[in-house]
Amino acid sequence: MDLATLIGVVLGSVLLVGAILLGDAPGIFVNPPSVLIVVGGTLATALIRFSIADVVNSFKIAMNAFTVRLNNPQEVIAEIVSLAHVARKNGLIVLEQQPITDKFLKKSIMYCVDGHESEFIEEVLQKEVELTLARHQVGQQVFNGMGASAPAFGMIGTLVGLVQMLSNMSDPAAIGPGMAVALLTTLYGAVLANFLFIPLADKLVLRSQEEERNRQLIIEGVLGILKGLNPRVMEEFLETFLPPKDRKNAMEKR
Repeated sequence: MDLATLIGVVLGSVLLVGAILLGDAPGIFVNPPSVLIVVGGTLATALIRFSIADVVNSFKIAMNAFTVRLNNPQEVIAEIVSLAHVARKNGLIVLEQQPITDKFLKKSIMYCVDGHESEFIEEVLQKEVELTLARHQVGQQVFNGMGASAPAFGMIGTLVGLVQMLSNMSDPAAIGPGMAVALLTTLYGAVLANFLFIPLADKLVLRSQEEERNRQLIIEGVLGILKGLNPRVMEEFLETFLPPKDRKNAMEKR
C-alpha cells in the first residue's frame, strides 16, 4: 500500500467526520437527494465527456494511487547491471535463461536475445511507453473532469433546493432547515472534488511519471547491454535517473 495516500484518506476522513459529529445534529448532513444530484450529475458528465470504457478504466487506474506496483529503480539498476555482466561474459543468448522480475525489462531483453537491431528495439519500447502514458492520461483527465464537475453540480443542487424552499414561504420555521439542506449539495461537491477526485488525478500523474522514469531507465540499460557497455560505466550512467539523495546513497554503497 502507498502509505501517503492511505494516511491522507484516513486522516481527512477522520477530521471531516469528527468535525461533523462534534457539532449539533450531525444527521442533518445526510441528504439522499443531494447525493443523487452531485454524484449522479458528476458521473453523467464524465460519461458525456468520455466513453464508458474510459470511465471504467479510470477507476481501475485509480487503484495505482493506493498500491505501489513499480519496482524500486535502484533494484532495477542492479538487475540490469547483473544482466550486463552475464551478457559480457557469456553472450546475449544466455540472458534468455536469467530470471527477470520486471516484466518490461524481460520483454526488452527478449528482443535482444531474438537478435533485433538496437534501433528497432528502441523504437518499439518507446512506442509502448508512449501508449502507456496516453492511457494513464485519459484516467487523469477523467478525474480532473469529475473534480471540475462536482462543485458545479453542488451549486446546481443548491439552486434547486433554494427554488423549492422559496416556492413555499408559508411556513417561516421551515426556511432555516430548507436552506441547510440546499447548501448540503455545495458541501458534497466541494468534498468530492477537493478530497477525492483532484488529489487522485494528481497522484496518478505522479505514478505515471515514476513508471515513465523506470521504463526509460530500462530502455537505456538494454541499449547499453546491446552496445557491450562496461557494467560499471552503465551503472553510473543509470544512476543519473535517481534523485540526488538516492544517487548519493548508491555511490556510498559502491
